Amino acid sequence: MFTVVLLTSPEKGGLEPSLVESLRNAWGGGDAIWLAPDEAAEFTVAEIPANRWEVWESCQAMQVDLVIVPTATRRKKMLLADMDSTMIQQECIDELADEAGVGERVKDITARAMNGELDFDGALRERVGLMKGLDASVIDKVLDERISFMPGGKALLATMKANGGHAALVSGGFTAFTAKVAAALGFDENRANTLLIEDGVLTGEVGMPILGKQAKVDALEEITARLGLTDADVLAVGDGANDLGMLGRAGMGVALHAKPSVAAQCDVRVNFADLTALLYVQGYAKDEFLS
Repeated sequence: MFTVVLLTSPEKGGLEPSLVESLRNAWGGGDAIWLAPDEAAEFTVAEIPANRWEVWESCQAMQVDLVIVPTATRRKKMLLADMDSTMIQQECIDELADEAGVGERVKDITARAMNGELDFDGALRERVGLMKGLDASVIDKVLDERISFMPGGKALLATMKANGGHAALVSGGFTAFTAKVAAALGFDENRANTLLIEDGVLTGEVGMPILGKQAKVDALEEITARLGLTDADVLAVGDGANDLGMLGRAGMGVALHAKPSVAAQCDVRVNFADLTALLYVQGYAKDEFLS
């Protein structure tokens, strides 16, 4: 048995009952259940429809996300999340680079690395090298003035944790940012790279080993082993090429507002809804959300 979930932006709403009903009828689904008025609805089907992706494209044109997940295993026990452009709305390294006056050069490298066009380790070293000599106090300035949370993050963490879930933030970014973001959102632990600082300025180097694509997979393996969980118990979410390893291993890998090359490799794609989509796809109704 599979569950079909239809979602749209919480800000805009406008999920039409007629769309839900026509799709339910076409696919021979069970009764529609509304998880949130105008925003999220679901129904069950016996098997994944053959025209799933054609219908998905039609829904995208209406700014509706269509997700199909196995019904029996949809509720997850662990959240493994990327940080940049996932739990927060920015790329921390790009914001630091703006302050250092090398923003455009760094943003271009970041975009290419997240699309999988560049080696992640080399791209990270190159970008950090461009910020050599930047005053370390700029990190706090960026955190205070430039970083905003992705909508729905606090509800996602609070709701999953209240239901026994464990939350880990794993980032190719930097511990100076993940520590603050993890604490603010309620993550149980966080892993990231270390910006090396001497005499109050960035050295232009990053601590070794670099946490990249494989390190995120390693984190999944290590944390699940420690907690007595399996890959199937994990919901992973990210947007970049360096997230693909953990997205592929997790029981549910969600490409959130992801680069097209990344989304194409994931069955669960969220382009219009926010992080609360990760609760809806697990079967939580809006009146069950905590904050």
